[in-house]
Amino acid sequence: MNRPELLAPAGDLERLKWAIDYGADAVYLGGKEFSLRSNAKNFSLEEIKEGCEYAHERNKKVYVTVNILFHENDTNGLIEYLKHLEECKVDAIISSDLFILDLIKKEKINIEFHLSTQKSSLNSEAVKFYLKNGVKRVVLARECSLEDMKSIKIRTNADMEVFIHGAMCMGYSGRCTLSNYFTNRDSNRGACAQICRWVFDLYDGDEKVSNETKFSFAPKDQQLLLYIKELMEIGVNSFKIEGRMKSVYYLATILSVYRKVIDGILDGTYKYDPLDEIILRRCANRESLPQYVKEFPGVNEQYYMDREEKTNQDFLGVVLGYDKETKEIILEERNYFSVGDKINIFGPGNRSIFLDVKYIKNEDGNLVENANHPREVLRIPCTTEVSVNDLIRVDFIN
Repeated sequence: MNRPELLAPAGDLERLKWAIDYGADAVYLGGKEFSLRSNAKNFSLEEIKEGCEYAHERNKKVYVTVNILFHENDTNGLIEYLKHLEECKVDAIISSDLFILDLIKKEKINIEFHLSTQKSSLNSEAVKFYLKNGVKRVVLARECSLEDMKSIKIRTNADMEVFIHGAMCMGYSGRCTLSNYFTNRDSNRGACAQICRWVFDLYDGDEKVSNETKFSFAPKDQQLLLYIKELMEIGVNSFKIEGRMKSVYYLATILSVYRKVIDGILDGTYKYDPLDEIILRRCANRESLPQYVKEFPGVNEQYYMDREEKTNQDFLGVVLGYDKETKEIILEERNYFSVGDKINIFGPGNRSIFLDVKYIKNEDGNLVENANHPREVLRIPCTTEVSVNDLIRVDFIN
């Protein structure tokens, strides 16, 4: 069984480094031009270069999205941009527009072309065509079933990338135009207003039927934790996590779980742990399900007639350092906690410790009962040494 790549999103340089440190084999990111997710901070060319250097020093890869749907004037400056990406030593670009493949060949730009999920690749004949024309990897549509994937792999032996976790789209892998219609923001050029998450009044003819409960039609998130082994057996080459606008806590949490599962399957030690699903569910504010992987989604895979999105304050802080003399964790607080609370500290490589908060010291060294000032630097006792950039969360496990 081949070792699949675990591919993480990176909304900025900070999150790129966190993703790599927490187990990603590769990251994908957007530049400030030609990329979807325009609301993300995104990367300057200097930051892309620095990100590539950081990744390559650790034998990791960097892919850059060039995945808008190009209108006539959108191509201005594209050749120069691609050449800059080559100079930055980007490992591949992700795009849905095949004319870019011709540009790369014509200009002799040494960079791989990965076909974006925006192309909605769902069958082996299409994949054969793309491979024949120089595509190195195909990012399959989120609407692909396990059977589709298996057939495509057998018939093409393509390098396949598959989304395993994150938000879904109401249209086929991002082809929705509701945002354009309602807000004049082009969802396929990086400005999606996520209309499918709005709530609406529902009418039957002229009669309003929604009343107190609003109508919505947003898809629930995708989560393929229980199908990782099957995907590995099929021969999927890259497991992709959605979320270039997600927090470092989200990235670290999701990557830690999938890293543990993938490595456990490879070395034969993996055993199903329901705690993994709990951790994944608590990390996001929407429900997550397998979606298309086994069967076409139905009413239970969508949010209809309003929805409940639960937020939590599990993320308590970031470790800034450890004082060996006083045996105290130095942390930057992110959410409220108190003396007596149970907490969990976790880090790369599935490091994890649990402790009760015996006391809290503020920046002046005074004892306080509560941590209630976000970004405040605090100290708490811990006899086990922890590392910089370990994360602290509520102990919802014990």
